Amino acid sequence: MIEPVLADLWPQYGLIISTPRLQLRLPREEELAALARLAGNGVHRADERPFLTPWTDGSLENRARFVLQEHWSQLGSWSVAVWRLGLGVFRQGQPLGMVTLRARDFLVVREVTTSAWLGIEHQGKGYGTEARVGLLTLAFDHLDARAALTEVFQDNYASQGVSRKLGYENDGISVDARGGEAVVSDRLRLTREKWTQEKRIAARVDGLPACRPMFGL
Repeated sequence: MIEPVLADLWPQYGLIISTPRLQLRLPREEELAALARLAGNGVHRADERPFLTPWTDGSLENRARFVLQEHWSQLGSWSVAVWRLGLGVFRQGQPLGMVTLRARDFLVVREVTTSAWLGIEHQGKGYGTEARVGLLTLAFDHLDARAALTEVFQDNYASQGVSRKLGYENDGISVDARGGEAVVSDRLRLTREKWTQEKRIAARVDGLPACRPMFGL
């Protein structure tokens, strides 16, 4: 268990999202190391490139250290104006991957963006959809978001499927450089109205009241 004084100073450590199979929360030090090793071992096949992040480049150690740096950067740069909440995804204590909910000027625009990765051995089992529902439950039902956004490569069929299943709709395209090629992503948007109409699994959010000032609420 985390020392109470840490959760008192950084209340996001007490925030836990629970779904039927998963728990989403800030990882402890040893759990972060396990997640970093999981990413280092692969989040997609070597012949794929479904993310802008070059997950197959460099050594296992370099990829693992990238996860550590990203996580520490998210914690260290947190502000009410710009925040990124990176949560570990756990099943019965086993780390499966990480999901991130981020926002800029949330108190004004009330929009969030989600992203995620899972260890390759944990893919294709519905964990990605379940974890996304947990994040969206926090965003819509507890933070009062008006919309959730995501950007997905048009050839990333797994992530496209998760988003479409949850009710996201087309919101334009974006173009990025992926290595030496220009690649098109679909911009997808899920509105609060659509969220309330969709049937989905239940998710519970605990520990939010202490975190509300960190979100400016």
